[in-house]
Amino acid sequence: MKFGKEFEAQMVQEWQEAYVDYSNLKSILKDILRFKQLNNVPSPMAATIKGKLKRNASLYRAFSGLTSRFRPESTLNNNEDEVILVSAVQGRDGEGDYQTMFLRSNEEGAEHELVFFRRLDDEFNKVIKFYKKNVAEVIVEADELSKQMNALIALRIKVDNPVIGENDVVNLVPNGFSSNSSSIDHPTNAWSMMNVIQEEKKKEDNDGINGGEGNKKEGFKAAPLEVLDHVKINVEVGTPLSTLKAVIKSSKSNLSFSRKELRTAEEKITRAIVEFYRKLRLLKSYCFLNQLAFSKIMKKYDKITSRNASKAYLQMVDKSYFGSSDEVTTLMERVEDTYAKHFANGNRRKGMKKLRSQAKRERHRITFLYGLFSGCSIALIVAIIVNLHARALLNSVERDQYMVNIFPLYSLFGYVALHMLMYAGNTYFWKRYRINCPFIFGFKQGTELGYRQLLLLTSGLSLLTLAAVISHLDIEIDPRTQTFRTLTELIPLFLLILVVSIAFCPFNIIYRSSRFFLIRCAFRCVCAPLYKVTLPDFFLADQLTSQVQAFRSLEFYLCYYVWGNFRERSNKCEDSEVYRVFYIVVAIVPYWLRFIQCLRRLLEEKDAAHGVNGLKYLSTIAAVALRTIYQFQKQKTTAWLVLAAATSGMATIFNTYWDIVIDWGLLRRKSSNPWLRDKLVLAHKVVYFLAMALNCVLRLVWMQQVLGIQTVLFLHGTALTAVVASLEIIRRGIWNFFRLENEHLNNVGKYRAFKSVPLPFCYDHNGDNSM
Repeated sequence: MKFGKEFEAQMVQEWQEAYVDYSNLKSILKDILRFKQLNNVPSPMAATIKGKLKRNASLYRAFSGLTSRFRPESTLNNNEDEVILVSAVQGRDGEGDYQTMFLRSNEEGAEHELVFFRRLDDEFNKVIKFYKKNVAEVIVEADELSKQMNALIALRIKVDNPVIGENDVVNLVPNGFSSNSSSIDHPTNAWSMMNVIQEEKKKEDNDGINGGEGNKKEGFKAAPLEVLDHVKINVEVGTPLSTLKAVIKSSKSNLSFSRKELRTAEEKITRAIVEFYRKLRLLKSYCFLNQLAFSKIMKKYDKITSRNASKAYLQMVDKSYFGSSDEVTTLMERVEDTYAKHFANGNRRKGMKKLRSQAKRERHRITFLYGLFSGCSIALIVAIIVNLHARALLNSVERDQYMVNIFPLYSLFGYVALHMLMYAGNTYFWKRYRINCPFIFGFKQGTELGYRQLLLLTSGLSLLTLAAVISHLDIEIDPRTQTFRTLTELIPLFLLILVVSIAFCPFNIIYRSSRFFLIRCAFRCVCAPLYKVTLPDFFLADQLTSQVQAFRSLEFYLCYYVWGNFRERSNKCEDSEVYRVFYIVVAIVPYWLRFIQCLRRLLEEKDAAHGVNGLKYLSTIAAVALRTIYQFQKQKTTAWLVLAAATSGMATIFNTYWDIVIDWGLLRRKSSNPWLRDKLVLAHKVVYFLAMALNCVLRLVWMQQVLGIQTVLFLHGTALTAVVASLEIIRRGIWNFFRLENEHLNNVGKYRAFKSVPLPFCYDHNGDNSM
């Protein structure tokens, strides 16, 4: 693999704008090579110049205002083999920038090389500023984690042995470090940054060598338990109970020194340390990849121009802060020691395994199984079609009865399987186009499902459903099995119980972590007013709005098996007023949950856009309710038709505009890509226009309920309803890809590559110094 592709594959996607623009630099080198080939420019190393004359300093060209006055005195003696001079100058923002002077500017084609070094300087200064900024941030975070660890150790001592004396407390206090100090200006400060991470290890070593006096010689002091007097426990306002408590009193509470409180603090700090270590690893990778990119591009320059400029430039890279700083490496070592000491019982291997969680390995059996299940599903579909035609079931007298009573029971699983199939396709394309969906959704590393696992679940569900359908048909048609008619009607119910049992299975099988993540998100959606709304929550709620017909199928299950006479395959559900009312209620519940989420975000974030989004869902609720009322009318009046069509039309326009402009970020008139965005993931722009057009068309499927299109399509009303519901699921699948693409690009624009992990302790200004 060429370095350019490997470089792009290994970079942190949210930081891609901060990396060296290797492809651009490479294209400039190609221009230099092309110029030399067209003009037959001789190699500078092979050219012989008789009577070499000293060049005046005024002949040298400089970039970005760099002139000869910036040259250090040691370089005033001109070296004839010297190609470039690199100096650090004071930039406009007060920071030092590195600028390169090209010393062969009077040669033919030198303007291309001038452009190359100007661009190279811009890229290097961009990289080093970004790296400095992030190192400064992780040092501040390390200081905060040190204080949190200090409080945690004190809390452990207090909970495990409340009567322990202060002299018996291990030393965990950082050695005179202040969070206001900058390790960028004083690199040695990084070595004292995380003393809390190694102080127990140092204490043990010093005790063994100096007879217990090591702490005094190292300047450490015992961590006082009085630090707990200045610490409060953070109550995360995110659960129903904490939300209600926050209304009554402060969101922070005093320590009660309970084991439950200790476990909660340990869990939060563990998550914070793991995420902090991940950030350090990515920073180290960022530094290494960019250094390698500068080395590669300078060697390419030397090869193309036959010069020897890489040595001088790479020496500057090595001597700069970017190449010489070791704060990140030091912090990584100390975090590893801390985690192994305090969270892995001193087992470093176990601690490293949790810190460096490995990505899931692809297994061939998953591919084999979903291929097998898919093949069996296709075979069952063919068998069902053959049965229908061979036995003329489509022209049977009981056709309408079967479509009204049985078809809705099995269509529920079809909706779920289709949605899972669309999500599997989304996952595949997100991965292909390097959209970081695990980070956006907040999946724990190594537990997210890939498209192969999703296809396995989808094909397994479809296989179970189709097997139930064909067994239902065979048992019903065969005269020898007529005595099992009651059992036949219970097959869909057994299938539903099986699927729900697998979803809620507490054992660690069939991707338990992903199942429970989905259940937690669904519970948070139901309790939307009492939970802080996160992206997975409202993303799932949006998926539920496209599964309205599935919720109605669940309602039909209840009616058919509780109030209906399923033994005789008859029911009067649609004749019941209660059923009709709940038929409307279950359809508007997903939109209502989404509306409540918008209100919660409006109150928390004070962003009027969430209020407008809430109005969008209110308009959809009105449209769905009026359409359903019109659908149930036996004598359809013009007034209800106008109301249903008007509300549905306004909701369609509102929703379509919001999908394309807000959720997808498209239709930007002044964009560099006309009517799209400035940044696009897909190379073919026509895909975006096709997606917008398809979204508009699929948004209009509600018209079949109002205009009665089923008489034109020669389909049974139940089958047409299933087709319309499936089209909505397909539309949602398309929406998912572009919605997450837009979210990913927003994260890239803001360099957001890490989750914000809440810390367990908060402390006042008086207690700050004591920690």
